[in-house]
Order: sequence, then C-alpha cells, then structure tokens
Amino acid sequence: MKKISIEYRVPYADTDMMGVVYYANYLVMFERARNELMRQCGYTYKECEAEGWGLPVTHAECNYRGSARYDDLLEISAWVQEQRGVRIEIACEVKRKGEDAVLVGGFTRHAFIDLKTFRPCPPPKRFIEIMTEDAK
Repeated sequence: MKKISIEYRVPYADTDMMGVVYYANYLVMFERARNELMRQCGYTYKECEAEGWGLPVTHAECNYRGSARYDDLLEISAWVQEQRGVRIEIACEVKRKGEDAVLVGGFTRHAFIDLKTFRPCPPPKRFIEIMTEDAK
C-alpha cells in the first residue's frame, strides 16, 4: 500500500492546560494526512465531491502512547489499511520527526456514499486502484 508522511509543527492553539496536544486534535492531524494521501495518489476530496460521492467517517480510533507538546515537529503518516465493499480504512501514525516511537496511532473508517441520497454506493474503481496500489 502507498504510504505518505507530512510534517506538522504543533502550534500553541493545539495544546491544553497541561502543555500537551489536546487528544481530539490528533483526529485533525489524521485528516490532514488523509487529505495529503489522497492528493499524492492523484484523487482529491474536491474531485470526489465533483463526481457526486463522499467519504464520511463512520468510525475513528486513536491509541495514545505518548504526548506531543507545543513546537514539536511531528511526522504524520497515512496509508490505506483495508478496503472492503463500501468501506475503506485509513491508518495513521504520529511521531516526533526523527524519532521511532509512535505517539499516537489509529485509523478512520469511511463509507462511500452518493452525495444526492446519502446512501452507500460502490467505490469508484479508479479511486480504489490508485489508493491501494503498492508504493513504488
């Protein structure tokens, strides 16, 4: 599977009173990486919507192992973990840049839906092909 990584410097606004990244902000980081994964594969959310389908989140999971702090430079990775039927899972990991330890790992599960009916629909073949092809 194709895997991408992006860098993200933690702004003060992402931290809580303890000086660590507020737990819910990791889901925003997952979304940033998911968007970049799609972009680098050549299929953006904007294109999905223009074609009349969407990918709402149906499940999100985060496993917290460590804490990031203000001004940390993070590396956020994303890849397709699984695709079956009308569902796709995008896995993510957050690490400090240059370190091996995973601070937060998890995934988001999405359903392919028709934006006119908001009902599940088959995934576009081209989307599945480019999102699940092996990295070169």
